[in-house]
Amino acid sequence: MSKTGSGKVALVTGGTRGIGAAIARRLLEDGYAVETCGRTPPERAIEAGGRKVGFEACDIRDPAAVAAWIEGIAARNGRIDLVVNNAGGSPQADAATASPRFSERILQLNLLAPLYVSQAAYPHLKANRGSIVNIASVSGMRPSPDTAIYGAAKAGLLSLTTSLAQEWGPDVRVNAIIVGLIETEQSEMTYGSATAQDRIAASLPLARMGRGTDIAAAVAFLGSDDAAYVSGARLEVHGGGERPLFLEIVKEEAARA
Repeated sequence: MSKTGSGKVALVTGGTRGIGAAIARRLLEDGYAVETCGRTPPERAIEAGGRKVGFEACDIRDPAAVAAWIEGIAARNGRIDLVVNNAGGSPQADAATASPRFSERILQLNLLAPLYVSQAAYPHLKANRGSIVNIASVSGMRPSPDTAIYGAAKAGLLSLTTSLAQEWGPDVRVNAIIVGLIETEQSEMTYGSATAQDRIAASLPLARMGRGTDIAAAVAFLGSDDAAYVSGARLEVHGGGERPLFLEIVKEEAARA
């Protein structure tokens, strides 16, 4: 049985660690040639099945740098079939005091950079009836206190997804994955202690936080021919979603009664 990505070329932004590395590794396993970028090279090459992910330093907030990176990939590989806009994130920041420069940088990374990458890759994707997968977040679907500008950027990314799907169909499919709470190598920075992480995991319907491999599997599906009629979709990969806080308050008050 041939691999779904055999002979195809995928690029993954921010594919050197965390979710991005898991996506890059899965696509390698599926037969794609995979290219990624970041500000610094990974400590260890991302590889699978004896093949490695190509890396090039690129600031994806710079549209000229993005264009040069993508044209280089197309020249070396002869084609581009799948783009995964994964790079993103934000440190916590008080919305009342966040500087204009901070807010602009977060918007650039999480909203404008995916647009720049998609624009630069579009003619190559169009030639091969390729697809784009945008890695969004539950922060774009619900309030995101302490990361307000990040949540706003991810909400914008979801809107961009549906707009591009309309504008670029039928030549290019464009979809988004809404990522929930995910374990990474830096989970402590996001979720706190191991005890806190265990409590968070237990609160989710599937009783665990997500893993990079869960997101990678969703990317593999959306980029495959099995998703040939899927465009403009928002695939929620969050283990059933976060439990509303008011339910816990109701439960606590009922126990006291």
